[in-house]
Amino acid sequence: MKDPDRTPVGDAFAEFAISVLRLAGPLTQAGDALAKPSGQTSARWQVLAAANHAPMSVADAARALGLARQGVQRIADLLEAEGLIAYRDNPTHQRAKLMVLTAAGETALHDIKERQAAWADGLGGALGERRLRQASALIAEVIEVLKERPAPEPSED
Repeated sequence: MKDPDRTPVGDAFAEFAISVLRLAGPLTQAGDALAKPSGQTSARWQVLAAANHAPMSVADAARALGLARQGVQRIADLLEAEGLIAYRDNPTHQRAKLMVLTAAGETALHDIKERQAAWADGLGGALGERRLRQASALIAEVIEVLKERPAPEPSED
């Protein structure tokens, strides 16, 4: 079957999207490797970092991370059971508790960040600050455009 025809700009976007999707795997593997000495995974690291940014509900963290609330809830409950986060009352919502890091969570996150800093410095040096900042800006712009213009939902026939 012949591929559908796209404009050159459509081809460029498709190539960009495939590249970003291909990047996700190696980045997740690297995150897992950086987090493993602290007994964590990249997914747990994301939730720890979200809770460290500011006390926030699981739903707020999920929105900020672009993840499903249920997945973040599962990870947050595991982190709480391990004493890395605690749930606190939320003054703006009776049922949605706020996640906050415990001292053990702060230590784990700090250790991961130290390992990540050395790794990021090496990669950043190889790729160049200007190019990385341009790529980050483009990705942020694409995220905003995708929020405004999501892919159409399949129609039910």
